[in-house]
Amino acid sequence: MTATLRLSSRVQTLAPSATLAINELSTTLQAEGRDIVRFGLGQSPFPVPSSVVAALQRHAAEKDYLPVQGLRRLRETVADFHARRDGVLGRSGADVMVGPGSKELLFILQMVVDAELWLPNPSWVSYAPQAGLAGRTVRWLDTRLADGWILQPDCLEHACLAGQGPRILLLNSPSNPTGRSHDRQALEALAAVCRAHQVLVVSDEIYGEVHHQGGHVSMAQLYPEGTIISAGLSKWCGAGGWRLGTFSFPPELAFIRRAMCAVASESFTSVSAPIQYAAITAFEHGSDLEEYLKRSRNILDALGRRCHAQLVAAGAHCVAPDGGFYLFPDLSPLREQLMQRGITNSDELAHQLLEDTGVAVLPGTAFGRPSHELTLRLAYVDFDGAAALAGAEADLDAHWLSSYCPRVLEGMERLTRWMVGTPSVAS
Repeated sequence: MTATLRLSSRVQTLAPSATLAINELSTTLQAEGRDIVRFGLGQSPFPVPSSVVAALQRHAAEKDYLPVQGLRRLRETVADFHARRDGVLGRSGADVMVGPGSKELLFILQMVVDAELWLPNPSWVSYAPQAGLAGRTVRWLDTRLADGWILQPDCLEHACLAGQGPRILLLNSPSNPTGRSHDRQALEALAAVCRAHQVLVVSDEIYGEVHHQGGHVSMAQLYPEGTIISAGLSKWCGAGGWRLGTFSFPPELAFIRRAMCAVASESFTSVSAPIQYAAITAFEHGSDLEEYLKRSRNILDALGRRCHAQLVAAGAHCVAPDGGFYLFPDLSPLREQLMQRGITNSDELAHQLLEDTGVAVLPGTAFGRPSHELTLRLAYVDFDGAAALAGAEADLDAHWLSSYCPRVLEGMERLTRWMVGTPSVAS
């Protein structure tokens, strides 16, 4: 029978997600006895807040299927969350959809909307493969390190004038992989272009609450009629494995929400009931959540600044992060030295770094950058987040970082010594 079966052309060349693949490889190498510093998978190091865990425990017996669109009280809480935190008004619980992670919602959106997907380059590893699975065309929009990898309005304007037909612009702020956020001025300029050319924007704000200074700005505040907000629990609430994401639609795009719910009714049906009830507590943002966020932001800010300074001192070009837990260094200034070691592109760079030092990172190619570029993505999350939160002080100095984030500092030491040609001490 197998002789008559064949894979769909859309999956024949599809590889596993780069972030999940590097995580599994890291686990395998550790099981073989290698000392691996894990800078590959972007998973929050912090535990789920105790009040949210308690809410899950209270609702563990909830067993019924919930509405496809999501638990009504949760949807209302999410709408209120975006109003309070992001200043996005005029949306109610009826405009919110709940899914098993924002990743699934992003995929379903591309299934139901017949449009090109426009991605600033670099972008998260799964956006473009999802478009391929949905049969959509991807158009990459150039960004530059000199601009902080932030999409410029003239680039977007040029793309709009050069192309025709519907398009979805997917903005991720703060960004995975760069760790940079769009400020209000940048978003205002992009919003003006999107409004003029009727571009649908999906604003992936999964890292919004971990802007290091609490200064996240939502595109939906500036372009409300054309922006869908993608959010969830994974990054700011430490609950990646709980798989709960949300979309907030403007009322004008209710037809897209209804189509997505129809697809969901034939696929995942509804998100786990206990998880949805617990998520209400998370999105309500009680005083304990505020303290949790304050501490986690301070830790990521101090650690990000330390890692960034080390990379720059070792010769890399790198934008300082202001959100999330990522760095996107460009080692092009070291190209001649690296060529002498047989390294000419980012894939070889990431592979050799892992072989020589045990530091697991991802190449820039996984995020859409050209192969000849010597870019890497580092997720500086290999530390005990629970201990770090408990021990967080007003001044997170070098001594504090070495005490609570030793694996991250060890990984950065190995990486930067390797960059300048000093023999690695990794086993």
